[in-house]
Amino acid sequence: MTLLSDQADAVRALVESADPGAVWAVGGPDGPHAGSGAADDVHDVGGLTAVLALWPAVGTLVEEGALRLHTPLTAYGDEAAADTPAGTTAHHLLTHPGGAAALTRLVEHLSGSTLAELAAVRVWNPLGMTRTRLAGGTLHAPLGDLALFLRHLLHPSAPSEPNDVNEPRAPGAPGAPGDRGGAPAPAPLTRAWTAESLRIRTGELTPARGLLWHPAPHGVWTHHAPTDPGPAVWISPRHHRWAVLLPAARGPLRTTFREAVFTPDGSTRSSGPGGIPQV
Repeated sequence: MTLLSDQADAVRALVESADPGAVWAVGGPDGPHAGSGAADDVHDVGGLTAVLALWPAVGTLVEEGALRLHTPLTAYGDEAAADTPAGTTAHHLLTHPGGAAALTRLVEHLSGSTLAELAAVRVWNPLGMTRTRLAGGTLHAPLGDLALFLRHLLHPSAPSEPNDVNEPRAPGAPGAPGDRGGAPAPAPLTRAWTAESLRIRTGELTPARGLLWHPAPHGVWTHHAPTDPGPAVWISPRHHRWAVLLPAARGPLRTTFREAVFTPDGSTRSSGPGGIPQV
């Protein structure tokens, strides 16, 4: 679903009014539709490390059969299960807060690589995210790389290519990173892994969670930094749309931005008491 020009103008006006220093982009499987800032400017997106590095790294291990989500970590050795309660599984770590450190240790134990190396080789480089770096515990990435990642989640078979948030390029453009003479680059994340992650995995427990992704109203899934201000990303297979927001100031922009991008009428409705938490 392409972002209509009137809706894009409304989103732009909202951000400029609430947080003029914020950087944002909205797009679909074909790339960005609207946004601000330069696609190549590198930003501190450390609050998104779990979803941009850890989550896809786990997905590649699951897909190759090296990791089973419901198998106790002790099955992978004492080092993999260190400092976790008896019976802990990867599924537990993916659906509960505070599991990132243990999950990172598990991923590095199974792969024999650091998380930074694993994500770069298996995910970022195949997608053309050549300027994304995890160093010193902090993730840095340009807006263009974030667009490539989120676009891929909606269309896993899409070839890798650079994308300017203000001037989208057509899919399969020659000379794009990962271009192999017209042949699509291998998909580092499968449609199955994304689908399994973007569904409620916690039963009736609250808050509801997927696999490192969290549900939001209107068929949207999100992951955001635990602090405010902090980066946030959203994806909606229902709307065929993704969004990213890198705020510069504290405030309620996360919620109003999401509502403006994903609600059918662009309103800023709120869920009632007991509804899915707004993020």
